[in-house]
Parts: sequence; C-alpha cells; structure tokens
Amino acid sequence: MTKSPSLSQSVRSWMDVFMHRSMRGWHLFVKSTGLSMPQFSILMQLHYKGACGMSEVSERFEITPAAASQLVDKLVQSGLVQREEDPNDRRAKLLNLTEKGRALIRQGNEERHRWMDELMTGLTAEEKTKVNEALALLTRAAQELETETGHT
Repeated sequence: MTKSPSLSQSVRSWMDVFMHRSMRGWHLFVKSTGLSMPQFSILMQLHYKGACGMSEVSERFEITPAAASQLVDKLVQSGLVQREEDPNDRRAKLLNLTEKGRALIRQGNEERHRWMDELMTGLTAEEKTKVNEALALLTRAAQELETETGHT
C-alpha cells in the first residue's frame, strides 16, 4: 500500500505548481504590455494599496527617488498613472491609477487566472465541492494568521 502524502506535502506541492503557473502567466502578460516588472509592480501597489507618494514607491521597491521617478514617468506618459495634488500637502504629489491603469490590472488578473478556469473543467462536481471547502478553510486560516501577525 502506498502511503499518502502529508497535508503539508500536499499543500506545498500545490503551492509550487500554483506559483509557477501564476507567475509564468503574470510574466508573459507583463512582457506583452511593454512594461518592465518594476513598472507593473508599481501599478499593482497602487491597485492594492491605493494612492501613494513618490517616497513610498522609492521605499517599497528599495530604489532611489530618481529611479522611482523614472519608472513612474513612463507610467504617467502611458496614461496608466496620474499625479494628483496631495490634499494634506500641496507641495507633494500623489500617484493614482487612471481608468486605463485599472483596466490593465483587471486584464492582467484575468490572464493570470485563465489557467485556473481550464483546470476546473477537468474536475467533477464532487471534486469541485471538496476543493472549494478545503480552500475556504485554508483561506480563513491564512487570513487569521495575517491578522495575528499584523500583515495585510
């Protein structure tokens, strides 16, 4: 009789496959846009964390303010990001996604998740139910862990 893998082994195996497929899809999409990964990462930061200043971009990506400015300039020129006056400091500018930038992020997420839709077509209704229940448990546990550690 063959021994079943442990829960930890099963989750790690899934995580490896998932991350590989997800990142490959993400990389191919970013490459097709003509943007660099750092530029696309800035778009993602703005999407998930909201408007921020140039210093936050510089700190988040551990680059000089000049390098951050160069990355952002191309995004502004492409119509993906806009600079707005900071209501708390008129001298400072906030960066925010434009509608074109939000649309690009939506398209990227769709491309990145497309393989998941294909994966689901190969499962039976019973298997889909089991996977859904298991993922709901893992998601809840991960969210609780994030809350406990103060990461969001």
